[in-house]
Amino acid sequence: MNRKKLCELGRSLILRLIGLTLLLLLIVQAAGFAVVRATIERNARAQIAQALDLDENVWRRLLEQNADKLRQGSALLAADYGFRSAVNSGDEETIQSVLENHGNRIGAAVTALLGTDLELRAVSLAGNMEAFPATLRALVPPLAAQPQGSQIAVMGGVPYQFVMVPLRAPVVIGWVLMGFPVNQPLADEMRQLLAVHVALVVKGEDGRAKVPVSTLPPGSLALLQREGVPSGELQTPEGILLARAIRLDSVGGEVQALLLRSVEEVLAPYRQLQVLLAIITVAGVMLFAVGTGLVAQRLTTPLRSLLAATQRLSRGEYDVPLEHTDRSDEIGNLARSFDHMRRDIAAQQTEVRRLAYWDRLTGLPNRERFREAVVLAIARSTGGAVPPNPLAVLTLDLDRFKHVNDVLGYSFGDRLLQAVAERLRQQVPSPDNMVARLGGNEFAVLLRGADAATAHATALRITQSFEEPLAFEDQTVDLSAGIGIACWPGDADDADTLLSRSEIAMYAAKRRLSGAQQYDASFDSASAQTLSLLSELRHAVEHHELRLYLQPKVPLHGQPGRAAEALVRWQHPQRGLVPPMQFIPFAEQTGFVRQLTLWMFEEVARLLADPRTQGLALRVSVNLSTRDLLDPELSTRLADILVRHGVPASAFCLEITESAIMDDPQRAEAMLNRLSEQGFKLSIDDFGTGYSSLAYLKRLPVHELKIDKSFVMGMETGEDDAMIVRSTIDLAHNLGLTVVAEGVETAAILERLRTLACDEAQGYHIARPLPVDDFLAWQEGQAHQVRQG
Repeated sequence: MNRKKLCELGRSLILRLIGLTLLLLLIVQAAGFAVVRATIERNARAQIAQALDLDENVWRRLLEQNADKLRQGSALLAADYGFRSAVNSGDEETIQSVLENHGNRIGAAVTALLGTDLELRAVSLAGNMEAFPATLRALVPPLAAQPQGSQIAVMGGVPYQFVMVPLRAPVVIGWVLMGFPVNQPLADEMRQLLAVHVALVVKGEDGRAKVPVSTLPPGSLALLQREGVPSGELQTPEGILLARAIRLDSVGGEVQALLLRSVEEVLAPYRQLQVLLAIITVAGVMLFAVGTGLVAQRLTTPLRSLLAATQRLSRGEYDVPLEHTDRSDEIGNLARSFDHMRRDIAAQQTEVRRLAYWDRLTGLPNRERFREAVVLAIARSTGGAVPPNPLAVLTLDLDRFKHVNDVLGYSFGDRLLQAVAERLRQQVPSPDNMVARLGGNEFAVLLRGADAATAHATALRITQSFEEPLAFEDQTVDLSAGIGIACWPGDADDADTLLSRSEIAMYAAKRRLSGAQQYDASFDSASAQTLSLLSELRHAVEHHELRLYLQPKVPLHGQPGRAAEALVRWQHPQRGLVPPMQFIPFAEQTGFVRQLTLWMFEEVARLLADPRTQGLALRVSVNLSTRDLLDPELSTRLADILVRHGVPASAFCLEITESAIMDDPQRAEAMLNRLSEQGFKLSIDDFGTGYSSLAYLKRLPVHELKIDKSFVMGMETGEDDAMIVRSTIDLAHNLGLTVVAEGVETAAILERLRTLACDEAQGYHIARPLPVDDFLAWQEGQAHQVRQG
């Protein structure tokens, strides 16, 4: 990574540090600002609530003062001698005149004289007071009950405050009633006195609400008229107003006095403090950003140095010491620790590189190092040379080395490998060439500029050098080796192929005991064909390329029923009929034989369910491999197939080789017991060629022994084989088992087996393996011969 990128990373780190710290600071400041704002607003509301308590008391006091003013005016009228004389004389005109004059003088909207029976005698009305006589009936009783009190009444949608005083001369000769409107001047006075908005909400008997008196601005007033009395606050265009509703006892309608105070007016002084706090916060953030930037710059400068060091380490440059190791702070400690790590990594990488490319025991290059050398040699040989300079690879594998380890121990084997390595160095002294240990007791030699003749000469020298025994203290060891030779460019086009073919030639030399052997294409053609066949085997099962064949078994003593052995054939679309020996052994090695067994069992079950075979009483033998017996799900899978096709287990005979049983006797015995319990007939195949004991044979739930064909076919030429066959038949019958002989090639062998009391026979003399249709036709022909006989 260049210096420009490191600088960009440093700036990015500084920006991230500054950004993160500023973000945290802003979060804290914003949280504090929000808390302060919420606290101020909460305190402001509490302060307004206290102010509204005072406003309510003042409002009620103003109403009481108005009532006192009315009572004084009413008392003055009641004390007028002329008015009392007029009332006593019944002079209605005088009474009416006095009421009007006195009411106008004190500004009363209503002045009335009531009799002692509280009936209206005279009244002076200001404005439209048509509703007064109707309201009077509800208004007078509570005033008569409390002469010193007052009463609110709604007339014409306007609230009025009424008082009533007695008229005495000296006894009560009537009542004087006066009323003043609760109007705008009273609200204005409240506004001027306490800076509180007042609104009177009147709801008449018709249910409609009006606001005849208000100090609110037009927008707020319109909102109040539209939404009615608020529950606690009113959202207005001018801001939030906290409201206190005071219900006034009234007749003729409902009257509520609303006292409203603005939250914004209370918060206004605090807004300046909040602005000042915001300015202080911004200044603090800027100052903090500058300080953080300086600290980040001081931190990132050594970190950039450490980052550059990590880039050098990633490129494998461990020789450059780190900077800032002389600092005494935490950065210096980190730099010193990192530099110590650099030195340790350098030492470890040196050791790892040595272990990765060199053999610890012999000191020779290992397989990976040798391959790289071959790749490099091929690359250099093709670098402009026409024709290219040849080279050869010799692969060497010691004979009987495992025996040396088993007899003399691994420590002696290691010393032997070191001696072999030294001997190979002596035989290939040129520094242009290379001797390597590929692993175990396998070595390789790279000969640059060597053709086949030179390679053979070198291999011959190595072989001759092993003719001299290796002596260690009092122990002498004779060694030999198989050597494979492959030359470039004749035997391979690339390094990996060259190494592989040299190894193939080495295995060919060990098989032929020829010492040294050069690669030939015929050595691995069979292997390539086998790999191709195995890769196509799964495709064959999936695309129905396999065929079921049946080889008949015939009873030798007229036993009922018919029997056959099921065999598989592969009808390849290009190769034709593939022999079983070309794919069965490798299917067993790879485990794919389990799929072949299930395919065979499925096909046989389908055949046994076919109406053409149901009347034959046919029993079919199916071979099981070692992998089949060790499969814990085998019995379950076979049972599922039986159920699916509706055939009995007794229609099957499962053939198992002795070697399959002896690979894991306990597991094999458990599986055979389960299969026997299901009803399958069990047979030991190739009996006499394995390693089973009579004890196992007695314990296993076996019903049949099948004599190996090598003994049956040898009966004509060797009396020993005939004796083995006869002994096997007697042994099986003594154990209660039936005997099948395979490999019956002639009529003489068949007749000899009949004489020896063998139960069944199969072989080419009886019939070759047949496709299903041919097998059924053969069975029909046999039945016809029996009927003709």
